[in-house]
Amino acid sequence: MANVLFRGSTYLRWVYLLLGAALVLAFVLVDSALVELVKELALPQVVTVIVVAVVVVAPPVLLGVLPAVREVEGIAVESLLGVRFEERPLGPSRNWPQRRRTTLWFCLHLITGGFVGILSTAVVGFGAVLLAAPFRSPGAHELIPGIDYHVTGRWTDLWMPLATIVGLAGLMVLSALIGALLAYTAPRVLGPTPAERIELLERRTATLAERNRLARELHDSVGHALSLVTIQAAAARRVLATDPAFAETALAAMETSARAALADLDHVLGLLRDDRRPGSATAPQATLGDVARLVEATRAGGITVEVHRSGDLATLPAAVSREAYRIVQEGLTNAIRHAGRPAGEVKVDLSISLDSSGLLLELTNPVDASPAVDVASTRGGRGLAGIRERVAVLRGTVEAGLDSGRWRLAVTLPVAVTTKG
Repeated sequence: MANVLFRGSTYLRWVYLLLGAALVLAFVLVDSALVELVKELALPQVVTVIVVAVVVVAPPVLLGVLPAVREVEGIAVESLLGVRFEERPLGPSRNWPQRRRTTLWFCLHLITGGFVGILSTAVVGFGAVLLAAPFRSPGAHELIPGIDYHVTGRWTDLWMPLATIVGLAGLMVLSALIGALLAYTAPRVLGPTPAERIELLERRTATLAERNRLARELHDSVGHALSLVTIQAAAARRVLATDPAFAETALAAMETSARAALADLDHVLGLLRDDRRPGSATAPQATLGDVARLVEATRAGGITVEVHRSGDLATLPAAVSREAYRIVQEGLTNAIRHAGRPAGEVKVDLSISLDSSGLLLELTNPVDASPAVDVASTRGGRGLAGIRERVAVLRGTVEAGLDSGRWRLAVTLPVAVTTKG
């Protein structure tokens, strides 16, 4: 019992119950005025009883079905009862089952709060009188109309302040027990049902998957642009004094790459912020049809890229085409980043073919013969891991490694080829 009295949660739960008592008092004042109005109508007794019952029950029920009540009660329960819901923050009622459970909880709050409020009024009111009893003149004094208590002026009067202390302690213990019962009940009444938990988990999973996809998009697009900027800056610095024209071209390419990276960054951050500004969340995603632009940007950095295409790529499903573009982009980024030689000496062969076996993407580029060029293990990047994740979602295969002094990345994506009739 002593531990209960010294816990801060005990008094917070008492405050929560007193809030219910204050609401009960407000309803009593409104109901009393309405009942008096009904009585003045001189209706038949049966009708009067029914109307009075409706007048008494209707206000808390009507208030309980309001969507915002669940949200407000959730905040109060979390703050004062110390409950943590699976759905945080607890939102407003979205359907009638939630409204019914919220109304049930609201009425439970009113009943328990009204009970504790009456006890608190009695204990505090009578306690104040008994606490001052030893300081009053000996004789009979009225506690409440019809009930007297006697003051003797001796030590035997000490039972009255002791009774007050015991009453207050009992009130706190009872409030703690009722609050603990409410805290146990709240997640089961106010919280989500098993079906709502599944729906909540599905929404969270979808959100995490989308954020993971956006992170890959940001890594691929911005990483590619920054790799180009790095190569171009290094090339411009080497020939700044001897070939100003080439340096100017490299600087212009750097500006273009940086602008593209900023546009992609703004697009992705806009999605993460759920930004509804025009153009932020509706910008089209690149597909294999945009590979030519990607290749031109790479060539502007001094990288030689040979492209070989076969098959009707326009028949590809949009999702496959988007993911294939990002795979090609990441492959070019790795070629730029890990070639280990000047940009002018880097030649990338890119093959994109579509046939009955599916979509084949193959990139090869020269690398140094040292083991340090193994981008899968030594650089600590997410490039190859991101490619594997994309391909796994599309049920494809990935081959990556050194092949006769060249780095080879081969990705096969199963695609049902459609023919135009």
